[in-house]
Amino acid sequence: MLIRIRKGWEIPDSQATPETVFLNRRRLLKTAAAGSVMLGAGGLLAACDDDPAQAAAGGDSETASAAEGGDPSAKLYPAPRNETYTLDRPITDEGLATTYNNYYEFGSSKNIWQKAQALPVRPWTVTLDGMVEQPMEIGIDDLLAKMPLEERVYRHRCVEAWSMAVPYSGFAMKALVDLARPLSSAKYVKMTTFENPDVAGGQRAAWYPWPYIEGLTMAEARHDLAFIATGLYGKPIPKQNGAPLRLAVPWKYGFKHIKGIVRFEFTDQRPKSFWEAIQSSEYGFWANVNPEVPHPRWSQASERVLGLNEQVPTLLYNGYGEYVADLYKGIDPQQEALFM
Repeated sequence: MLIRIRKGWEIPDSQATPETVFLNRRRLLKTAAAGSVMLGAGGLLAACDDDPAQAAAGGDSETASAAEGGDPSAKLYPAPRNETYTLDRPITDEGLATTYNNYYEFGSSKNIWQKAQALPVRPWTVTLDGMVEQPMEIGIDDLLAKMPLEERVYRHRCVEAWSMAVPYSGFAMKALVDLARPLSSAKYVKMTTFENPDVAGGQRAAWYPWPYIEGLTMAEARHDLAFIATGLYGKPIPKQNGAPLRLAVPWKYGFKHIKGIVRFEFTDQRPKSFWEAIQSSEYGFWANVNPEVPHPRWSQASERVLGLNEQVPTLLYNGYGEYVADLYKGIDPQQEALFM
């Protein structure tokens, strides 16, 4: 008798998102409205991908995906699936996951996938610098040629208390760290997104601390689960989803998952991230998922799994605690806000 033991990061069948959920986006929007994240009088939404069930009407996988026919990396996909991170049933519908996005560089509306198509992703140069043996600049396609690409399916938990699962292609972040050859004195990786206000209208909003910045400790960046996503659904990752480089750290809230990365700086100073700079009491550096630590204005004890008409319990570290909890041993959560 074959007994299948589910890995800790695998999502049970009952929590996988069926395609039909995405056809009823407006009803779900009304249900989720009470959980919208607002920051002050400006009414700013939380910096994570919001509910794909609310995707723009008329979006489909062919329309919403980047036009990979002109993308020189298209031939690299689909990448081989890493079965360690595989789910056992279909996941979030591609068409809606690529038409309902938060991407503040292009504005605060969730339906910004059309605007994001204006972003040029070739040429795209990535800088690896700071406390490294030799700073370098490398074109995105040269970088991809050096990286072992694979596909992983990850949980995604938004700070707004909804969740889904998505199939990323890309490479382990530790492979990029190895390429950069940081000095032993480096303690953090500071990541910076592009700046191009001519096409990214949101970057003309002076009240935001552009460019978007995020950071990880070296231990987090080298962890097996830390991933740089370059593809989605077996294709180059669409512009609205973070092309050509996006961070995926599935045990952290979605606002940590910086998109459109152009620089990885190795430093001994902890970076102040974009949303931390805006509202540090609500969006901290660590941003680890914990059901027992509420957001200042709502509970994180449960989450809406897209496709279910019920709330389910939120899992500590989004279900990856067995693998990442040791990263935070010795840190006093009373002194450091590890979970928000």
